[in-house]
Amino acid sequence: MEHEIYKFNRSGHVAYFYYQKGKFMRYQKFLAPLAFALGVTVAGAATALTLTIGVRGGPESMDPHFSALGSHAEAAKHIFDTLVWSGDDLQIEPGLAISWTPVDEDTWEFKLREGVKFHDGSDFDAEDVKFSIERIPVVTGPTTTAIYVRRVESVDIIDPYTLHINTDGQAATLPNDFIRLFIVSSDAAANYSTLETSAEGFNSGVAAIGTGPYRYISWEPKGDLVLERNLDYWRGEGAWETVIRREIPNDSSRLAALKAGQVDLINYVSSVDYLALERDANIDAVKGDSVYIMNLQLDQREDTPLVRAIDGSDLAENPFRDLRVRQAVDYAIDRQTMVDIVLEGLGKPANQMMPAGFFGSSENIPMPEYNPTKARELIADAGYPDGFEVDLYCTADRLPGDGAICQGLGQMLTQVGIITNVNAISKTVYFPAQARLEYSMFLNGWGTLTGEASYTLGGLAHSNDPEVNLGAYNRIEYENDDVDMLLQTGATMMDEVERRATYEEAMEKVMADKAYISVVQLQTVWGAQAGMFEFNPRFDEDTLAFFIRPAP
Repeated sequence: MEHEIYKFNRSGHVAYFYYQKGKFMRYQKFLAPLAFALGVTVAGAATALTLTIGVRGGPESMDPHFSALGSHAEAAKHIFDTLVWSGDDLQIEPGLAISWTPVDEDTWEFKLREGVKFHDGSDFDAEDVKFSIERIPVVTGPTTTAIYVRRVESVDIIDPYTLHINTDGQAATLPNDFIRLFIVSSDAAANYSTLETSAEGFNSGVAAIGTGPYRYISWEPKGDLVLERNLDYWRGEGAWETVIRREIPNDSSRLAALKAGQVDLINYVSSVDYLALERDANIDAVKGDSVYIMNLQLDQREDTPLVRAIDGSDLAENPFRDLRVRQAVDYAIDRQTMVDIVLEGLGKPANQMMPAGFFGSSENIPMPEYNPTKARELIADAGYPDGFEVDLYCTADRLPGDGAICQGLGQMLTQVGIITNVNAISKTVYFPAQARLEYSMFLNGWGTLTGEASYTLGGLAHSNDPEVNLGAYNRIEYENDDVDMLLQTGATMMDEVERRATYEEAMEKVMADKAYISVVQLQTVWGAQAGMFEFNPRFDEDTLAFFIRPAP
């Protein structure tokens, strides 16, 4: 995917565009000259070097290996580096590894960056990479990070700056997986690498020793994460002496803090607030496409806990195991209305589990039709002429509009006879319950952070099979033998053309089965005090202080 930022100055205003598939696309609109006064925490104090960011969600702990949630990884990137870096457009770039090469069918050689120091002054080397890879499966929480090292069988240290990563067969996308391989200090974390000890060591800061652009100072769960500039950072010094990431889950409260000058920048401006900001000369807004797709997931178990007849009695079987019912759910969803009304235009209708153009997305999948009449007919044909009732669960505090999308779905499904009780809850409750398979129907966003299908389809659509390390996020017990075979075959293909075609076929089969129903692709808005700044939105929605700079 071609994806570069271009600046065009017109009458003192700067518009940003990116070039994709032969076209210039507008990336964001500024309501005043490009001028976010990031770091000006006292009015007129232009030399102040503290950046305070209001974020919707923060880390679940300071252990970077505990959770795969985006808000957790975003915070971790300030303190820890990853082995492979993911750029603004999610293309992989050198990080702590400067190169990677397959040396045989099941071995990759990684060359490491020399001269990198941890925050305590110790040297980064191959021991730290090996330690981090082996540590992840031991300390990961319910939103597992083991998916990023699932192909690794063992690690051999060749010399202090060379490793051989041995995999369970050919692993063409291993470097892509390593964009979330955070490297911790093997010395600092040595005594804090079990589920019982990791929180103590990292949350206190004792083990939170990384090589990243900022050093850990303090963290209050659900509150402030305070960071100090790393003067020895290998990329160079960041612009800010101090960074404060303040967790403010409520969208209105976060915007109010921005308007009151309590924070300099906020993420996840709501769709309603974004429209209001277009008329506010004191606040500027930045809009960018997001990698996150909101997917409705339908439980495929024979017995599912939260579905019942209209009168409250038990049903003889799980209706979502019937393709006609799943098709009816799909027909019931008015995606364009979801974008235009529920999200106030901040999104795009989605027809598959990855954005268009990503490696493994298919151009052969049509945009689903909105046809409530057909939905009612299919429900009746499936043996539910009176419909049935279901509880729908989703997060209300993770991604932009997640709770609103959930409410919209509830209304649309209810209109076709699937009486839907919407439960939009905190992500801290939602994800552990999802991992325990407590839901019959649920909605959450998934971002193809590696830019290719093995991450998304391998995590969600393969049957949950620890023996092949696939399906770790398949929480609906979806199984399709053809899909499993395609994904296992694709994972071993080194030929890019063949691998792409294999993943495209798998995507087509998964979307035809309708157990996963993609609804919308999100767009994200940041807000800041009007002033001067340099900041490019990232496709993965990360708000990273190191890459936010005051204008020269």
